Parts: sequence; C-alpha cells; structure tokens
Amino acid sequence: MFGIKYIKFDATTYVIRYSGGKIVKEGRGLSFFYLAYNTSIVAIPMGSNDVQFYFNESTADFQTISIQGQITYRVVNPKQLSELLDFSVDNKGINKTDDAEKITQRLSNEAQTATSSLIQSLNLKEALRSAKKIEEAIKNGVQNSEAIKLLGIEPINVNITAVKATPEMERALEAEARENVQKEADQAIYNRRNFAVEQERKIKESELNTEIAVEEKRKQIVEKQMETKLMTEESNKKINDLRMQADINLEEQRKNLISLKSTNQKQEADAFNYSLKAQLEPYQSLDWKTIMAIKGGGNAQTNIAIAFRELAENSQKIANLNISPDLLSNLLQNDED
Repeated sequence: MFGIKYIKFDATTYVIRYSGGKIVKEGRGLSFFYLAYNTSIVAIPMGSNDVQFYFNESTADFQTISIQGQITYRVVNPKQLSELLDFSVDNKGINKTDDAEKITQRLSNEAQTATSSLIQSLNLKEALRSAKKIEEAIKNGVQNSEAIKLLGIEPINVNITAVKATPEMERALEAEARENVQKEADQAIYNRRNFAVEQERKIKESELNTEIAVEEKRKQIVEKQMETKLMTEESNKKINDLRMQADINLEEQRKNLISLKSTNQKQEADAFNYSLKAQLEPYQSLDWKTIMAIKGGGNAQTNIAIAFRELAENSQKIANLNISPDLLSNLLQNDED
C-alpha cells in the first residue's frame, strides 16, 4: 500500500540502501521499510564463494591439456565492488542482473593467464604431473592481479581437481604406461629370479664355507687330540721313567740295605762267635764231670743220672745190675715235684 515495502537480509549480506541517488543506510544484515519508487537496494554476499573454472592449454610439445579446478574468494570491499558491478536486488532480494557471473569469468581468465606460461614450458607428461605447480601459479596470479584487487575481492584458496590430456592422447599414454608397467613387471620378475638364484648361490656357498669351516675345526680337533695324546704319552713315559728310576733307586737302596744288613749280621755273628769262643775257650780242656762240679754238683737226680751214664759207658765191665722199683719211683716223684 502506497508503495511501502519491507525487506530483510541475513548477517552474511552487506546491504547498501540508496534513496534519491544517495546512500541512506548500509551495513550487514539490515532490515527496513522503504518506498519502492525512489529506493535502490544493493546486496553483496560477504561469505566465501567458490568459482569453478575449466580451460584448455597447449604444452611445449604442442599437446592440448584441460585444467579443471576451483577458486575460493571473499569480498573485502563491498562498496568498491558495488561501484564496478551491479548487485541491485528487487523487493524479494533477488539480483536484477547477472553481473555476479562476471566475477567467475574474470577469475577464470586470470587463472588461465597465470597458467599459460607455465604450461607452455612443460611437455605433456610433465604438465600432467604438475598439478601442484599449476595450483601455485594460479594462486599467485589471482592474488597479485590488479584487476581482481580493483573488484574489492580477495582469493583465499585455489584447488586443481584435474589435469587431463585429450582422450586419444590419454589412450596412447595409457598404452605406453601399460607397456612400461609390463616391462617393469618383467624386469621385476627377472630381478626376483636373479635375486633368488643369487641367494641360492650364496646359500650354497655359505653351506660349503660352513662345511669347510667344520672340517677345518675337525682337523684342528684331531690335531689337538693327537697333540694331547702325544703329550699324555710323553707325560706317562716320563712318569714311568720316574717310577722306574724310583724303583731302581729303591732297589739300589734295598740292595745297599741288604748288603749293609748282611755286613752287620756277619759282623754281629763274628762278634758273637768271637765272644762265645772267648767264653768257651777256658772250658775246652775240661771234661764234663769237672764242668758239672763247677756248676755246683747238681741235685740227687742229676747225680744219679750221671751214675747211670757212667754205668752205661762201662757196661762191658758190669755182669749184673739191680735197680729197685722204689729207687725209680722216688726219682720220678722228685722229678714231678
């Protein structure tokens, strides 16, 4: 009624309200009533925006590649942007023009310009493997572009999503890659077999070396055993020689002892014989009767025995001899006592 309208914007939108060609109000997330016939409203999104780009370039070897990616930017000077592009909206908040698309085009152009010199210095294979370099080149190009700075926007990030050759060239590269992979696989098989043969050779050589070492150790053991045996035999011989020498010395000492004993015994016998001879020599001229008398005459039995002996010695002179039983009985009785 009477051309009065109401409009409301969110907090990420910068709003500039013109009335009579002059700025009446500006700021984020505004809401207000206005007269439609003399009011113009500019709404600029302040949040980050993503711009998709896709373009073709030629490499140093005259091959065409396609580069696809995304640039993320944000508006840092909405008033400056509004002076260069039309962001006016109707009473429903919808842009009246498609000037916002110009930002996408200008960013894509700057990205292609920043990439062109780099791609033309690379051959096809290098370019296909240079996504990171292309990404850095585009980021530096758009951030340092005066045309982008004049728009009042700031590129935040650049991502390369694909770097591709033409389908025909991709098939050729795939065939070449397959061939190379097959060659690498064949080489790997050869290397593996060669490695297995080499390892088997090393194992056999190690086994032979081990056997040689074992035999060498056995030889050393046998030599050591023989040396030990010889040393043992030599030691035993020395021990036997020592024992024999000891036995000889012992026998010699025993011989000397026996000789000494014999000499001593002979000397003792000679001394005893001499002593006995010296003791008996006075009695050699005496008869037994004198000896018996020297001894003391003896007892009755002894005297009777001497009488019987004299009788026996002179038996040829005796005609008749009577011995009473009483005499023999007394002699026997006295002998028992």
